[in-house]
Amino acid sequence: MARKTSEQGGQDFASLGLQEKLVQTLQSLGYEEPTPIQREAIPPLLEGKDVVGQAATGTGKTAAFALPLVQRLAGLGEDRPQPSVLVLVPTRELAMQVAEATHRYGRSLGVTVLPIYGGQAFGPQLRGLERGVDVVVATPGRALDHIRRQTLQLDKISAVVLDEADEMLDMGFAEDLEAILSQSPAERQTVLFSATLPPRIAALAKNHVKDPVRILVAREAVAKGSLPRIRQTAYLVPRAYKLSALSRVLDVENPTSTLVFCRTRTEVDQLAETLAARGHRAEALHGGMSQEQRSRVIKRLRAGAAELVIATDVAARGLDIEQLTHVVNYDVPSAPEAYVHRIGRVGRAGKEGVAITLAEPREHRLLRNFEYATKQKIMVEQIPTVSDLRAKRLELTRTALRETLLAGNLDGFQVVVESLAEEFDCMDVAAAAVKLVHQANAGENDEEEIPVAPPPRERPPRSAPGDRAEPRGSKKGPRRQGDRMGGMTRLYIGAGRQAGIRPQDLVGAIAGEAGISGRDVGAIDIADRFSLVEVPENLAGAVIQALRGATIKGKKVTVRRDNREG
Repeated sequence: MARKTSEQGGQDFASLGLQEKLVQTLQSLGYEEPTPIQREAIPPLLEGKDVVGQAATGTGKTAAFALPLVQRLAGLGEDRPQPSVLVLVPTRELAMQVAEATHRYGRSLGVTVLPIYGGQAFGPQLRGLERGVDVVVATPGRALDHIRRQTLQLDKISAVVLDEADEMLDMGFAEDLEAILSQSPAERQTVLFSATLPPRIAALAKNHVKDPVRILVAREAVAKGSLPRIRQTAYLVPRAYKLSALSRVLDVENPTSTLVFCRTRTEVDQLAETLAARGHRAEALHGGMSQEQRSRVIKRLRAGAAELVIATDVAARGLDIEQLTHVVNYDVPSAPEAYVHRIGRVGRAGKEGVAITLAEPREHRLLRNFEYATKQKIMVEQIPTVSDLRAKRLELTRTALRETLLAGNLDGFQVVVESLAEEFDCMDVAAAAVKLVHQANAGENDEEEIPVAPPPRERPPRSAPGDRAEPRGSKKGPRRQGDRMGGMTRLYIGAGRQAGIRPQDLVGAIAGEAGISGRDVGAIDIADRFSLVEVPENLAGAVIQALRGATIKGKKVTVRRDNREG
């Protein structure tokens, strides 16, 4: 039976059994006291027990498993087997984050760490593995590639960690995880952390975890009225129009400082670059940046030199900007806790904050979960029209002119008005001046109407939120262009059943190499010699580029847009 963690603090890291060097390292990193998941997980892990923990992102899970495993590794001495610990995570961004944190914890004890993930060349990974490393942090697909190449040996592994296990299953890594766990020593220590514990996670734990200590970190309770100063709004928009919708909403809202959340590092970079090209002062913030780069971005936002920061959840942890006015969920978070943590960054100190969510029609049901978590209604509105945008821009021009009139000091410009008034009506002169100011400030960007998203169709309930309506690997023929969801495109991949390709291989490759969520992958049709996979149109180029440099089932494959579309 799972035990809930105590809400009482009072313990320090030393009282949990961590040695002095680690405690000093934590103090130098600014850690004050353990979080609930750390208080419950560290002691049994130090004893070598298996652990199954349920805790959301941002609760301190990385330190909860990394600190005791680092200490146990150091206790084995300098001649310990390498690698000794394998940590499996769903995304390359999280792989970098976990590896960086584990490196910081273990540096004083001489513990070495190596991240391996898709989208990175094999060469540096091979050299790192050949030199020897204590902890390998990997995405499942890339780990299995190295295992099959025999460049990653599991025979001496003493501990395996599954971090964000439910996310890995959602991304199609179930068979990869089974293969990896089956090839690792039976007497290993196993740690499984997951935000949710559905039956499929329970089955995984039953097969691979021995007599575990079960830990449940209860959801953070949000008292009614605890978010009184946050206006929550959602817009339903087809994925292909999300960028235009974001730009439109930002123009109409005219925020002072905004934090925009994306799911992946690649999307953060692309969105920041695109918004900057549209005239916004946008900065990227993600796990691939150094601490110096991160500090510079935060400093620019606090100083008002940047109006937009595009970030991932991982990179935004601990980010506290007092003057933040808006939070935008460009990608809808999968867990209510993540939504609460995101929007809780605004509406502080008596100021009203604004939380905006851009949801695809199929994500409409998630909004109800967020309403339940925040005890507040989320207003679902239509994307502002071109007429709305023009009216807002004109209002901003009027406001700017009014402020200039109130400020005074206009004597030097009156001579121009007087000379023109001899030839034109004063009202026409003023209107011409307003027109020039308006055109200079507003520009002519984003004048395309954004289609209204169709209302979501009611579908029979499936096994878990986020599951797809059509099972992967459906044996139906390829769907016609008109049948597919808006904003999706079909890719041709030159490998099929004869090469042993399964739907989960394709989803895992796309998610691991291109860094997008497995939930974003559409219908999959596998023929004898090729496969067809639907992906979001705005990510198709990135997926093609990533897969061309990767392997599927150990082989390079042809990847291109399906030229039979249209």
